[in-house]
Amino acid sequence: MSLDWRWGVLALVFGAAVGARLAWLWQADELERQAAGYEQQVAAKDLAHSREREGAAEAALGQLDVQQKARRALEDRLQTQDQTHWKEMNDAQQAQARLRDRLATADLRLSVLLDAGSVATSSCDGGMRAPAGTGGLVDGALRAQLDPAHARRIVGITGEGDQGLIALAACQAYVRALSN
Repeated sequence: MSLDWRWGVLALVFGAAVGARLAWLWQADELERQAAGYEQQVAAKDLAHSREREGAAEAALGQLDVQQKARRALEDRLQTQDQTHWKEMNDAQQAQARLRDRLATADLRLSVLLDAGSVATSSCDGGMRAPAGTGGLVDGALRAQLDPAHARRIVGITGEGDQGLIALAACQAYVRALSN
């Protein structure tokens, strides 16, 4: 009888060992499946995060491209305005230089229209009657020629005024281009 009892205890210990081993294997397999599930979840989150970052980067690059195009367009408009400004300035300077040359060679003389009521025609030695013409002068108006030095000063002043007006127009165009 003592042998049957030992066999029963041995069977019970063996059964407990086999059961413990099976439970251990089952638990390890379950942990491996859970770990694989967590790895898949982490991989999915990483993929979603990387796609989100790529989308944000593409949006930023798109916005940067739009801003660069707008800047290039503004630079082109400003360059065109600058070229127009310099052409107008150059044309005004050339016209002023031609006018100065004509005044210097006595090809052109400046004169002023005198008020006939305030100047007596008999006392005006430098005055002359302008002939009636197509230039829009009053028939027989009294005119006085200016001294060439004074004429050059007047041309210089008007030239500086022309340049100032051209520069002002260029500045206004620049501000308008920047504000648009």
